[in-house]
Parts: sequence; C-alpha cells; structure tokens
Amino acid sequence: MTDQEKAAEKRLSISKIYLKDFSFESPQSPGIFRKGDWKPQTNLNLRSAHGSVEGDFHEIILTITVEAKEEDKTCFLIELQQAGLFEIAGYEGEELEAIVGSFCPNILFPFARESIASLIQKGGFPEFVLQPINFDALYMQTKQQQVAAAAEEAEKH
Repeated sequence: MTDQEKAAEKRLSISKIYLKDFSFESPQSPGIFRKGDWKPQTNLNLRSAHGSVEGDFHEIILTITVEAKEEDKTCFLIELQQAGLFEIAGYEGEELEAIVGSFCPNILFPFARESIASLIQKGGFPEFVLQPINFDALYMQTKQQQVAAAAEEAEKH
C-alpha cells in the first residue's frame, strides 16, 4: 500500500461534543459577596483522558478544575468534564497519541471555557476569563517527562 493510499484511509471527525460532569461549589456565599475587594488566588488543574468506545470511536474527556481562594478560604470550586466522541481511523502510534493528547483537547477547550465562565458569573462572581492553553506544548512536555522517567528507570536496572 502506498503512502497516498494510507493517507486516504485516515479519518478524523467530531461525532459529538457534550458535557459529561459539572460541579460548582461556593462555600463562603453569601458572605463572600459582602467583601469589597475581590482579589482571589486562582488554581487551575487540567487533565485529559482517552478511551476507545467501539470501532473507530474514541471518547476524549478534558477535566478542568478551577479553585479560587481568598485567605485560604475557598470562594468557589468548579470541576468540569467536557467530553467528545471522535471518529479516528487510520492513525497509529505517535500520531494517534498526538491526536488524543493534543488535537482533541484543543477542540474541547473552548466549550469548557465558555461553560466555566458562564457558571462563575451565574454563581454571582465577576467575569472570569480562562486563558488559552497550548495543548501541543503540554503534550510535548508530557512526552519528554515520560522519556526522562523511562531513562531513569532503565538506569536503575
């Protein structure tokens, strides 16, 4: 089979984008709204997971946790799982890893970002802008860490 024929067999499409899980907590409300100056420390945690569904379908789940604290008290805590069902065919090895580790989370992120911003405002807090994330760089960083960990493990044996 030629490279051109292999390329023709490759398929990547979005079948469905959906919200899998979403939680919001505001343990300090309503007292938090009586404070005048709003300058919380915000922590962001981000991860993605991949699972095969059936055939060429793959579920990618982007999990984002945002916690805002003032004086060690949680103002709000959000955990969101933005998911997508993708048809991915003809890709293997590192190409498939890059698609599920970078490309798909990149597709899901704007949906997650909008949901988080909307819910924070509905929770009574000022506008929250989640900055863009470079999933390509995160994927490469993860790959480098895996290579370094494998090399370290090999040195031990």
